[in-house]
Amino acid sequence: MRQIGLIPGVVDPADVDETPKKGELPLPHAQRLAEEKARAVASRHPGCFILAADTVVACGRRILPKAEDERTARKCIELLSGRRHRVHGGLVLLAPDGKLHARAVTTVVTFKRLDHGEIEAYMASGEWHGKAGGYAIQGLAAALVRQLNGSYTNVVGLSLYETATLLKGVGLHGN
Repeated sequence: MRQIGLIPGVVDPADVDETPKKGELPLPHAQRLAEEKARAVASRHPGCFILAADTVVACGRRILPKAEDERTARKCIELLSGRRHRVHGGLVLLAPDGKLHARAVTTVVTFKRLDHGEIEAYMASGEWHGKAGGYAIQGLAAALVRQLNGSYTNVVGLSLYETATLLKGVGLHGN
């Protein structure tokens, strides 16, 4: 957020269950999690604007997990190799009066077809750890992306354009 001249007063991570509900599609999942995060944090900061977001990597209707181990990361990267996928961002601003302002952002990302050596090098980097879909576009995975349509910062984890316009809409401005 500093990149767009916005410095939050407090960063307070929400601890919510991120398990998709049965039959839940990727975009509604991202939107639901962003709202749940905002509401969870709001109770600890009454009278404040609360900004929350969630990012979901999806291949078709399949929501890819956050890679916490190499096996999961490898499965994600192998699945994405040579394919197009979507990154959905849910963004919520909860005002002090309880009014909810929400936005959704979808970016289409196409990975090049990866050979065995490229997959092994990425796995060895460890950069995938904790990343939705097993990759971080702002790091080494940038070399794996053949094409991107939409918001780059959404893929990083927070669409800065949407964040700025959402905040501006309620009278909060950065530089």
